[in-house]
Amino acid sequence: MRAVIQRVTSASVSVDGTTIASIGAGLMILLGVGPEDSGDNALQLARKVAALRIFSDEQGKMNLSVKDIGGSAIVVSQFTLYGDTHKGNRPSFIGAAQPDLARPLCDRFSEFMQQEGVPTQTGEFGAHMVLSIVNDGPVTITLEM
Repeated sequence: MRAVIQRVTSASVSVDGTTIASIGAGLMILLGVGPEDSGDNALQLARKVAALRIFSDEQGKMNLSVKDIGGSAIVVSQFTLYGDTHKGNRPSFIGAAQPDLARPLCDRFSEFMQQEGVPTQTGEFGAHMVLSIVNDGPVTITLEM
């Protein structure tokens, strides 16, 4: 699993002009699933993301997690995180998991984030989504499990 985590002051996801997810301070998580990924990967990644200390404390140091600040998260499936451009200029996505594996693992990851104490919303798997992200810092972290 691959994730791009952005610290945000606000974020939302829209499909066909309708907002389906919206948060204030927290995390926008773009999540890619590979063909070898499992529920264990989803659990490990959710625990890591929920505990990431990327929010500022009173001294301005990144010392607090999304849980510590009472923040929320939005998880958006992003198969393009497995795009390979080694040959040519058009990305190949053969390294991404097929939807029958990716969809349930994205759902499990979101459930694990909830279990970790982070209120979590999701995008719509397979839909064309418009993301609005107000990146705070900017802070963007990439993780792979």
